[in-house]
Amino acid sequence: MSDQSNEDAILQRLRTGEPFRKDDPLYTHFGAIVARTIQRCVAMNAQATELDQVRSRLSDIIGSEIDASTTIFPPFHTNFGRFIRLGKNVFINHACSFLDIGGITIEDDVQIGPRVNLTSENHPLEPADRKTLLLQPIVIKRNAWIGAGATILPGVTVGENAIVAAGSVVSRDVPANSVVAGIPAEVIKTL
Repeated sequence: MSDQSNEDAILQRLRTGEPFRKDDPLYTHFGAIVARTIQRCVAMNAQATELDQVRSRLSDIIGSEIDASTTIFPPFHTNFGRFIRLGKNVFINHACSFLDIGGITIEDDVQIGPRVNLTSENHPLEPADRKTLLLQPIVIKRNAWIGAGATILPGVTVGENAIVAAGSVVSRDVPANSVVAGIPAEVIKTL
């Protein structure tokens, strides 16, 4: 199989959302994609000195063009990149980390504070199976605001116009037009 065929097979396999085990025949090729993505992120963070350069290099990493209205402040980190989808007029502040193997979708007009972690992947509790990846997408709906240092865990949808307070850990869906805070995050206000 060619490198492109292997990459296409991995993307198709991961999109199913089924657990991805280290003994999977595609795991070696998966590791090569991760290594390439990390290398590109390091280069982007070290060499891109203008916002247009960051947007261009990140577009290359994720495999689709990022709209000119979207702003990303480096450093920005991702481990896979191919399952990040960014809307228009999105703002991503410094030092964010997107672990996107399970999929991350950020709709239009979303603001993301510094040091935010979006983690769409997890591992089983059973020690013998812990190297398996469990994949669940994260969706940040239109006009949401994610505060500094917040962490969004796998499978979470943050509703339209919602606010996640700084430092919160979000382990379940956030209703639209609400403010959540704490560890674990709870609704503290309705807008």
